[in-house]
Amino acid sequence: MTMSDPIADMLTRIRNANTAKHDSVDIPSSKMKIAIANILVEEGYVEKYELVDNGNFKDIRIFLKYTANKSERIISGLKRISKPGLRIYASREELPKVLGGLGTAIISTNNGVITDKAARKLNVGGEVLAFVW
Repeated sequence: MTMSDPIADMLTRIRNANTAKHDSVDIPSSKMKIAIANILVEEGYVEKYELVDNGNFKDIRIFLKYTANKSERIISGLKRISKPGLRIYASREELPKVLGGLGTAIISTNNGVITDKAARKLNVGGEVLAFVW
């Protein structure tokens, strides 16, 4: 099976592991995915991530985060916005707000992959990769 949308695959793996309340999930690594993992850590959606060797490739192992006794999931939703068949771009004036600012939009800009808040601060637009809330 060829992977046409590795970002959607990453989000789906996180969503599934999160629903099943796994402690961690392994995802084939790429620069873009590492940048997204970084944002998830910075925004407090996941505990941490590390790169693990998987023979010839590196995987990103993302450690998921829950409330104290695993009763609640920290990530309640992950949604892929821009898809390979339909790219969604936002200019700096029309950057999306997720749940009125409670969630985070992950945006790929020419300054790298950043959050909607950072994009507003830097006054840049870009491709809207995903929403997390």
